[in-house]
Amino acid sequence: MTIQRNELMKYLNDFLNIQNINDYCPNGLQVEGTQEIKKIVTGVTASQALIDAAIAVDADLLLVHHGYFWKGEAQPIVGLKRNRIKSLLVNDINLVGYHLPLDVHSSLGNNKQLGELLGLTQIEPITHISPSGVVYRGVLPTPMTANDFATHINSVLARTPLVEQTSEQLITHVAWCTGGGQGYLDAVVELGIDAFVSGEVSEQTIHNARENQIHFFAAGHHATERYGVKALGEHIQREFNVDVQFIDINNPA
Repeated sequence: MTIQRNELMKYLNDFLNIQNINDYCPNGLQVEGTQEIKKIVTGVTASQALIDAAIAVDADLLLVHHGYFWKGEAQPIVGLKRNRIKSLLVNDINLVGYHLPLDVHSSLGNNKQLGELLGLTQIEPITHISPSGVVYRGVLPTPMTANDFATHINSVLARTPLVEQTSEQLITHVAWCTGGGQGYLDAVVELGIDAFVSGEVSEQTIHNARENQIHFFAAGHHATERYGVKALGEHIQREFNVDVQFIDINNPA
């Protein structure tokens, strides 16, 4: 089956509510390719390796979480940016990226997907943190020690997390923000949270976790953000009966 690019873009832009979310990059179509879409590849970041993989399977559209044209980056299309964009244009491949809209989406977003994968219950966005859905909370059905929860994260994500165990307190209530969300730890201090999970860690994150007595886990930016774009691709396949393939380019960060 095939779908027209314009039809797909209208559907996705509305479905992900991009017009109501302020972001650091354009969301939606970033590089224009062919109008007729027969094959879609999804992945986390539009690296050269992912583009080459999309070319190898004759993709017409590459759908990613981390695309191009971030605020504050150099504007000239030179070096690796030139090489990436040239590869897309020469092969007539559309590049479509959704950043914050894919983090916060209520069913397919990175945060919702991670909570479900970890087996948490009572999963919900923390609505006073903007945009709603950038930080989630949930409950472990069976309380765990910090070490046991780290083992659980590793079993789900195939990534050994950095762990800062701040006490002997068992973990029941968990908050999380995938990717580079470690800065949101302070925002959940007053919510009775036992542990905070993110993708990345900063130097000050450890001090803040210790002083607030919140266990902290950094499970990898890439590892925590594989699942939103994968779920979105599966949704597209169900809705439009078009061929979609998720390709995971390993990244230890």
